[in-house]
Amino acid sequence: MTPANSSAPPSLLIVDDEPIVLAALKETLEREKYHVVACTNPLKALEVLKTQQFAVIISDQRMPEMMGLDFLIESKKLNPLASRILITAVLSLPTIVDAINKGEIFRFVAKPWLREELTATVKNAISRYQLVAENQRLTEESRRLNEQLSVANSALAAQVKSLEDQKASLATVNRELETSYDRSLELCSRILSTYDPFLAGQTKAMVEIARKMAETEHFTDQQRHVLKASAWLCDLGLIGIPRDTVRLFRTQPARLSEPDRLTIHSHPIYSQTLASYVDSRPEVGETIRAHHERFDGTGFPDGLSRESIPWTARCLAVAVWFVESGLPKDQAIESVLSQSGSALDPEAVRLFLKVTHLLQLPRQVSEVLLEELQPGMVLANGLYSPHGLLLVGEGQVLNASTISKIRNHNLMNPISQRLLVYT
Repeated sequence: MTPANSSAPPSLLIVDDEPIVLAALKETLEREKYHVVACTNPLKALEVLKTQQFAVIISDQRMPEMMGLDFLIESKKLNPLASRILITAVLSLPTIVDAINKGEIFRFVAKPWLREELTATVKNAISRYQLVAENQRLTEESRRLNEQLSVANSALAAQVKSLEDQKASLATVNRELETSYDRSLELCSRILSTYDPFLAGQTKAMVEIARKMAETEHFTDQQRHVLKASAWLCDLGLIGIPRDTVRLFRTQPARLSEPDRLTIHSHPIYSQTLASYVDSRPEVGETIRAHHERFDGTGFPDGLSRESIPWTARCLAVAVWFVESGLPKDQAIESVLSQSGSALDPEAVRLFLKVTHLLQLPRQVSEVLLEELQPGMVLANGLYSPHGLLLVGEGQVLNASTISKIRNHNLMNPISQRLLVYT
């Protein structure tokens, strides 16, 4: 069947056994710049429908070969997306009921029809057709992409032969995902554990840090869910990559070949795709995709920077950096601090240190975030620009003007230092 061309004028099929009425209809609609095909016989019109699609099908009700309603019912089988309009002189209740139940008639036009009413009705019918046709196109495109994704997932599964023995049990668990979100996350954890127990251990550590960060007032309820779910799912894409490549990336990334490096840099995209089967929220996928972006814009896969990286992804990146460093705790903390303002968002680093209590502070000093600064607070450490210029000295009492100065400077040149105030 020939599809309708979206760039061409909308095509209309009109059917009426009276040549004079048919000619009047055709002339009226062609004045509106429509492409009109006219038939005096509904049976011939059905033959036309076998080879051509129409945006709108208009039929008279009373015709000797076939009633208009019966014709429109048959036309629906051949051209299901078209908007169908029935022209009738007698609009009886049985006709209306049959039209609604069987023919899915878009509109009725009463005889004698008025030009303005007819053209307005046809215009609305075309709009309806275009919406339905676009919806079908998007549905087909989604199906096609899902088929491609299924093929890609099969290829990934072939690379992870160690998971073959678990396919039957995983299939059983997958059927239960719709009724239990927590069990879905547990399933992902088991997959990671089977693939690489060390990787699964890292994931649990990241989830714990994400949970502590999410418990603060710096997140909406939606962001809390996104951060915790993303921590569970952000490394799913690694299961399609050879273990040796993952271990080399973890221990000696400089030794990765260029193809392997590109594969590793694509794993957030793989993770985003796989995670969508567990949690379809777009924010979860966006956070997972961006969890290896750097605050300075040199990360992967998209090279995002600063506020263009979702806040939840910036927070997750700190947890990932700390856990995946593989360093002893004190050295891992120093590594996080050293990357504040370059790889990591300073505000996210401050939140990380605050909620995990990894650094011991004097009892009279507390750590705050930039957004928590309030007039009357006294700085327990001096704040400096990246070039060493003193912005606010230690012991200075903050006022609204000073806080505004600090925040404005942070917008231009992120302050990577910790914010300590006397309590």
